[in-house]
Amino acid sequence: MGAENGRNVEFESLFSRLYPPLLRYLQRLTGDSDQAEDLAQEAFTRLLRHPLPEREARPWLYTVATNLVRDAARKSTRRAQLLESYPPIPESFESADTVLDRREKIEGVRRALAELRPRDRQLLLMREEGFTYAEIAEAVGVAPTSVGTLLARALRRFREAYQPSEVTNEAHR
Repeated sequence: MGAENGRNVEFESLFSRLYPPLLRYLQRLTGDSDQAEDLAQEAFTRLLRHPLPEREARPWLYTVATNLVRDAARKSTRRAQLLESYPPIPESFESADTVLDRREKIEGVRRALAELRPRDRQLLLMREEGFTYAEIAEAVGVAPTSVGTLLARALRRFREAYQPSEVTNEAHR
């Protein structure tokens, strides 16, 4: 425990001395204060995993930080190239009524799910995500042969919970 405490004190001391100049270096290198902070923190996190004597830590930190900047630039360039090659497909224009209807339906589904017992909600959401009956059974802690029945009951409860919200929405129109 004593050695661990000593290492923490050394790291904190090293951090307080080397973080400000490393951050300035990264800010100048990237031109982005937020990115510089993220990269400086990542470099120190890596140093924490690979403790070095102080005389080796400073050059090591700057090397790691510089490599992190290069990696970030490569990722950014790759992402820009991908977006250029495969531009996002714009969504078709939807009327305000269509957007409002979709939001109301989503909210109704969320309300109905919130009214269900946790196991029913879990069953339905896992089924929606494509889990097999065996996987659902294992996650919920039931026999695989009972999953179909449990899903049917959960679906019936969901419909019952969802119907009143649709009737309420219809009454408001």
